[in-house]
Amino acid sequence: MSDCFMDTYKRTGLVFAEGRGARLLTDEGKGFLDFTSGIGVNSLGHGHPALVSAIATQAGRLIHVSNYYQTREGLAAAEALCRASGLERVFFCNSGAEALEGAIKVARKRGNGMDPARNVILALEGSFHGRTITDLSATGQEKLRKHFGPFTPGFRHVRAGDLAALEAAFTDDVCAFLFEPIQGEGGVVPIDPAYLQRAAALCRARGALLMADEVQCGVGRTGSFLASSWAGLEPDVVALAKGLAGGVPVGAVLARGEAATVLGKGDHGSTFGGNPLAMAAVGTVLATIKGEGFLEVVAAKGERIMSAIRSWGNPVVKEVRGRGLMIGVRVSVSPDEVKQEAIKRQLLVLTAGEDVLRLLPALVITDEEVDEGLEKLRDTLGAFTGSQGP
Repeated sequence: MSDCFMDTYKRTGLVFAEGRGARLLTDEGKGFLDFTSGIGVNSLGHGHPALVSAIATQAGRLIHVSNYYQTREGLAAAEALCRASGLERVFFCNSGAEALEGAIKVARKRGNGMDPARNVILALEGSFHGRTITDLSATGQEKLRKHFGPFTPGFRHVRAGDLAALEAAFTDDVCAFLFEPIQGEGGVVPIDPAYLQRAAALCRARGALLMADEVQCGVGRTGSFLASSWAGLEPDVVALAKGLAGGVPVGAVLARGEAATVLGKGDHGSTFGGNPLAMAAVGTVLATIKGEGFLEVVAAKGERIMSAIRSWGNPVVKEVRGRGLMIGVRVSVSPDEVKQEAIKRQLLVLTAGEDVLRLLPALVITDEEVDEGLEKLRDTLGAFTGSQGP
């Protein structure tokens, strides 16, 4: 391992050179089944032919052009994303962190226009909204905030599910309510739809914006294009990234209604955001996942994986939760140790929160790859109880 990198990641020591579908090959040719998809980024898996072709063709045509101009790839991606999401306007950037920054600026400018003191954004305990100082200010996990203060003021955190606390927090200075429909880094925790519906009602009644962070759970990951749809919500603002371009860096802030017209010329920008290379990738991903029956298959595969894990009756497994191919397995042993045991069986998994194993396979994972991954996972968990699979 190189000493040239800052020591910011708990690296495994694996060095990958190639990937196909849900499989990765090390530089020594050793194969691994990938149930991480780059933390939900490789939505179409590795080496997807349509995505590879779109990127290669676009690289030969036009990689970047200033946002003072438009490209046909950008126009097409914007229209396709608005159609897929049901929102009206989009701002493209380069990451989920940037998307959240953009959403926060929408909320703050709108609130300021109503009352300069209206600048508080409510967020949830256990949430994760990015690594910038302002995104960490919105994040409801103190362990991630340690050492990085002072923080951007104007954020207030409430406990998900506590309706009384939610109502008490909705004071006149609140300009928006920010939430993840499923808290990813917090442990793959789906938020109660009834709670979110009450939050949406309070936003409508108090004139605040409802803002969904779907950086990890959006773009079909849960079997619906937007995870907030499962709760019957229509957010005013949605932040997307990760799987939106299948591996090419991209982020997006989507808005509807009044929120879609808040930012004006000079209010926000991004040098690389919306570049034609990324837009070509976005267009390919959207065309694939919006294909007939695609999202239904994602939902069904997720249910099959969760049902299988529950059926094992392994005492190490305390809970299986999630939607679609965003799955959390709460375990009674160290999830980091489980991850390392899985690597021994050439299976790649993730962790989340304090006690959760996180599974984020590619949305195009095959039934055969699912079966193989489940067998490896069953053996992995069995190593902690002495009861491995047949």
